[in-house]
Amino acid sequence: MFKAKDAAVTALDPDRIPRHVAIIMDGNGRWAQKRHLPRIAGHKQGMENVRTITRAASDLGVKVLTLYAFSTENWGRPQKEVSYLMSLPVTFFNKFVPELIEQNVRVMVMGNVDQLPESTRTATLNAVKDTADNTGMVLNFALNYGGRDELVQATRAIATAAAAGELDPSAIDMDTISGQLMTAPLGELADPDLLIRTSGEERISNFLLWQLAYSEMVFTDQLWPDFAPADLESAIRDFQSRNRRFGKVK
Repeated sequence: MFKAKDAAVTALDPDRIPRHVAIIMDGNGRWAQKRHLPRIAGHKQGMENVRTITRAASDLGVKVLTLYAFSTENWGRPQKEVSYLMSLPVTFFNKFVPELIEQNVRVMVMGNVDQLPESTRTATLNAVKDTADNTGMVLNFALNYGGRDELVQATRAIATAAAAGELDPSAIDMDTISGQLMTAPLGELADPDLLIRTSGEERISNFLLWQLAYSEMVFTDQLWPDFAPADLESAIRDFQSRNRRFGKVK
């Protein structure tokens, strides 16, 4: 794992843009605290930055942008903060879905959506429905998502099929497991080529545990509300400088 580095600015290779970029959007609270603002102000600014980075990623030719918006562990935060976080998808989608349609961006969501408050669930599913015909970049929100929970659910589904005689246990392979994960609808784009985490933390925090097996990782000290299109380009430039061998020799 490497930190994002300040290399001399060179043009990105358009033929080597990562097809799937995943981002752990970290640092909203610290952004607010640095400005002596309540934490929710950081979350609000972070929501605005989702719009900025979505447009930048789409313009660069990224095919899938997966954003870690709310984890299964985030329910343990103060109730006031959780309530505000649950209101953000409503605000975001009501405000920006017309822009996403204009940009030909399709919204997808993965996670335990049924456990979300009704207003949050409705706004999210409406955004998925309203953008379903778009053919450009997929904006994939991980909402009430946890990597371990995803693997537990996949294991249960596979075990149920095997117990019912619908699946030979000896036939279970990596494709069987991948097909039961929440990223399965993304097909060949299910696994991120590049993971970015903002705010200086260097861990994956229960995010896409299976899918990140061979992802390149870039960690930047920028707090998410300050993470700009230039920072995205810098991370992709770092990605393009790496020799991806997937356990083999080149």
